[in-house]
Amino acid sequence: MQERSFVAIQATQTTVHEVLAGLVERVTFHNADSGFCVLRVKARGHRDLVTVVGHAATISPGEWITASGEWTNDRSHGQQFRARFLRASEPTSIEGMEKYLGSGMIRGIGPVYAKKLVRAFGEKVFDVIESSSERLHEVAGIGPVRAKRITSAWADQKVVREIMVFLHSHGVGTARAVRIFKTYGSDAVQVMSENPYRLARDIRGIGFKTADAIAMKLGIEKTAMIRVRAGISYALTQAMDQGHCGLPTGELTPLAVDLLEVPAPLVLSALTLELSEGTVVADQVGNAPCIFLAGLYRAEQGIAERLLCLRDGALPWRYIDPDKAIPWIEQKTGLTLAQSQTAAIRQALLLKVLVITGGPGVGKTTIVNAILRILAAKGVNLLLCAPTGRAAKRMTEATGFEAKTIHRLLETDPRAGGFKRNADNPLRCDLLVVDETSMVDVPLMHALMKAVPDHAALLIVGDIDQLPSVGPGQVLADIIGSGSIPVVRLDEVFRQAAQSRIITNAHRINRGVIPDLSRPDGDTDFYFVQADDPETASARIVELVKTRIPQRFSLDPIRDIQVLCPMNRGGAGARSLNIALQAALNPAGERKVERFGWTFAPGDKVMQIENDYDKDVYNGDIGYIDDVAAEESELTASFDGRTVTYGLGELDTLVPAYAATIHKSQGSEYPAVVIPVMTQHYAMLQRNLLYTGVTRGKRLVVLVGQKKAVAIAVRNVSGRRRWSKLSEWLSGAGP
Repeated sequence: MQERSFVAIQATQTTVHEVLAGLVERVTFHNADSGFCVLRVKARGHRDLVTVVGHAATISPGEWITASGEWTNDRSHGQQFRARFLRASEPTSIEGMEKYLGSGMIRGIGPVYAKKLVRAFGEKVFDVIESSSERLHEVAGIGPVRAKRITSAWADQKVVREIMVFLHSHGVGTARAVRIFKTYGSDAVQVMSENPYRLARDIRGIGFKTADAIAMKLGIEKTAMIRVRAGISYALTQAMDQGHCGLPTGELTPLAVDLLEVPAPLVLSALTLELSEGTVVADQVGNAPCIFLAGLYRAEQGIAERLLCLRDGALPWRYIDPDKAIPWIEQKTGLTLAQSQTAAIRQALLLKVLVITGGPGVGKTTIVNAILRILAAKGVNLLLCAPTGRAAKRMTEATGFEAKTIHRLLETDPRAGGFKRNADNPLRCDLLVVDETSMVDVPLMHALMKAVPDHAALLIVGDIDQLPSVGPGQVLADIIGSGSIPVVRLDEVFRQAAQSRIITNAHRINRGVIPDLSRPDGDTDFYFVQADDPETASARIVELVKTRIPQRFSLDPIRDIQVLCPMNRGGAGARSLNIALQAALNPAGERKVERFGWTFAPGDKVMQIENDYDKDVYNGDIGYIDDVAAEESELTASFDGRTVTYGLGELDTLVPAYAATIHKSQGSEYPAVVIPVMTQHYAMLQRNLLYTGVTRGKRLVVLVGQKKAVAIAVRNVSGRRRWSKLSEWLSGAGP
């Protein structure tokens, strides 16, 4: 699989690009933000005008372009030249000069003055504007004000062109070059020349490796201090991808040495400089000296400050007598609440910040429903949210109140980055309920806490025994572990839930007891299928998903059944199972595209693997491909009924999702889940991983593999320690 992926990437990088040059006759479309443009060009060697599609910071009719790319045949628009690099230069012909000046690009010159200027100065018109601007007064109608406007606009255009030429000459594609220009403006060349590593810090979509490649082309040495300093943040970012908010100094130094291939003393010198400038922060977690990225350090600190401030505030609603409210809600719902449930409701009505935690079948949803209905009857303004679209949808269905994803609740701001809702523009609510909090990471929780109004109450709901968030931190565990925020722990499994083998086995796993893997009498919701090696497991999983489960339980094999794997690698890992399941469930026809080692075709189930604020799709979201238009270089997919368009170069953010890792399934539930559990997964076999996987299934869970592997997972409670400081901030142990 890795070989196939590598070959596919190599193939995209070594495609032979054709070069096209010509005069821009018309700019059909130009997006000033992204630089995307559609041009009609009178090209060398072509009798008719050709359509060129690419990116340019600015572009005008009359300019001479040189483009490198390939020809495609668009279904709607016919043949087009898709440019990877597109360089524009001033026109040299009289016709081009007049068209260029009259395009509206130069403020103060329209078609009429363009004709006058070219008639007055001929081919020297550009030199006059640039070097002899006083001569512009020779043209009737051009006075001092208009002349000044013309020379100023000309200077701006010249700067843009010089920047784009500089970026192209250092291997930066046009789309990225536009992004760099939009970020730094006329300072772009200076910024890149002085410190190309700023690109990784300032521009979304440009990481350390891209900045490093540009730096190498600029002649920056491997051991240059500017590179090693940037590498410190890169090493901490790598640790962040493993869930850490910081790293012990003793771990950070060797990691940076390894990543940057430089001597340890150089890393220590760079670290001293980074600390002095405040890019990173030194502190202790317990007795261990640690280094944090400044942003994450402040985020954990900010979460703690906000939670403690909210906790100590006055309730936003008038006193509600629990002894009256609880019988009222029992009568309304027809339920008789257990003592543990009434105790939780009582606390929620009397406390401003409360955590409710517990596993499946313990009545979390019943309690939240009761709280919401009591408060709604009192006119309390409620807001509900969850980290993923699926979790928010499930919350809406379970409570009858609208729930949104945290990103949508906070109103993402693609242009500025971040969110529109914040301390200056807080949410409008008296109570905010956050569900599936175990999967909320530090940056998202910090953004949410900033947006909670001072007067509002906060109800945090989640299962502490599930895996921590994919992103940095362990927010729910740290809040509960701090002892500073009131917590209701639910552990009583109710009678109806106890009839489900999914729920009873989940609780057995959580207690460290091997689940019941015996063959059940008749139909049930939990099965174990023996498979002693990855090849057998793979074949049985494909058979289960394609045939056996759909026939027996009337479930759709693509939309209702999810394979969840402990890891990506290996014969029974998510990567190889995706290939096998895709071939069995949705074999690609003619309308397909191969990118980044995967094949994408209409009908495929796919997962977004990083947050994309522009497209409004987020890490872990699952969608289904509607169409692949290779000739238009785009793919469309539906996410919760919303159509999202991807350029083929953006498909590194999508992967097939017939199989996914258990980590990626957090916050989601599926009608049926199939989980391979093999001794080959040894490195990842942990109790909370298996528990999280099993609790994703609503109607059916099937474990496929070896009983020994299940036993290993159940016994292994260690997991990897996450370096975070939130618990200490909350308990007052911070500085």
